Amino acid sequence: MENPPHINPHGATLTVDLTAIVDNWKLLAERAKPAECAAVVKADAYGLGIEPVVQALARAGCHTFFVAHLDEAVRARKAAPMAHIYVLNGMPPGSERMYSGHRLRPVLGTLGEISRWRGIRGGPIALHIDTGMNRLGLSFEDIKTLASLEDWTGIDVELVMSHLVASEETENPLNLAQVTRFERLCAMLGTHVKRRSLANTSAHFLPHVPRYDMTRTGYGLFGGNPTPGKPNPMKPVVRLEATILQLRHVETGDHVGYNARWTAKRPSIIATLSLGYADGWLRALSATDKKTGGMALVHGVLCPFVGHISMDLITIDATDCPAGSVKAGHLATILGDGLDVDQAAAIAGTNGYEILTSLGGRYNRRIVGH
Repeated sequence: MENPPHINPHGATLTVDLTAIVDNWKLLAERAKPAECAAVVKADAYGLGIEPVVQALARAGCHTFFVAHLDEAVRARKAAPMAHIYVLNGMPPGSERMYSGHRLRPVLGTLGEISRWRGIRGGPIALHIDTGMNRLGLSFEDIKTLASLEDWTGIDVELVMSHLVASEETENPLNLAQVTRFERLCAMLGTHVKRRSLANTSAHFLPHVPRYDMTRTGYGLFGGNPTPGKPNPMKPVVRLEATILQLRHVETGDHVGYNARWTAKRPSIIATLSLGYADGWLRALSATDKKTGGMALVHGVLCPFVGHISMDLITIDATDCPAGSVKAGHLATILGDGLDVDQAAAIAGTNGYEILTSLGGRYNRRIVGH
């Protein structure tokens, strides 16, 4: 039997604002000019839903998308039949025909991958050059070998790209070092290079990093701050609200949560929220007597987390809310109204990317805008 429309099947709701995503892309596309601004929608569009995000961006004029894996690329292709779709994590053996069959463009980072793609005459590709990440990509020696080829039949290089190591650190000398290395290696490939791409989201705000022919925007599209330490130029995209299941009074000296790690310093009102680490709200945001944790907003009042986050529940201190204003069934805001993924990440000792991509699939999801 279907749930009545007024009953939520889960106690927390995640709202994704497609209009904000499109506006963020337009801001970055303006900064990228005259280069093309592509969208990175890997990890299910950073956890927000690859199909609605790709469809909204394609309608707004985004023509190129990057994903990590083949299955993501197939989903993106269904959402945007006419787009150019690149797959960042290379090409597993035996998958060549699937790429060509779906008109996908593998990002190749080994000579072996290039040889296999060449064997099927699969169409345009991207080459990934390693300029300092030491993770994926063609090395200097690989580029020398490739540049020495006399016959490039079957190697249709549409794009040559690399990945910045520290683009959010404006004064880091690695940025300019990578630009220099990238240009040197591209020059070795000569006329086989049609287009180049190096800049990610944060690099749109680095004046000394060239935009080349294409930029690749990811985190900033989804509301993350590409300029740490400065005001966020991006619009907020996600809102997370959890239902208050129960209120209880605890006395000074009472403990809350697993292992009794948090102790009340005053008579307190504890609200229990329908949200936990099974929903991707990291256990590192727990609060103990020795460390503060995450925060929620209830009727505009900041309420700190208390005790360990459990699988399905979070407890917060609602004592400072006006007397009688908080009741079971009311909503607590976890993301939104000034609480954002970067703040949560700082408390958890991680980055906003992990917060976004950890958001689970159990929520009621609302897609708004566009």
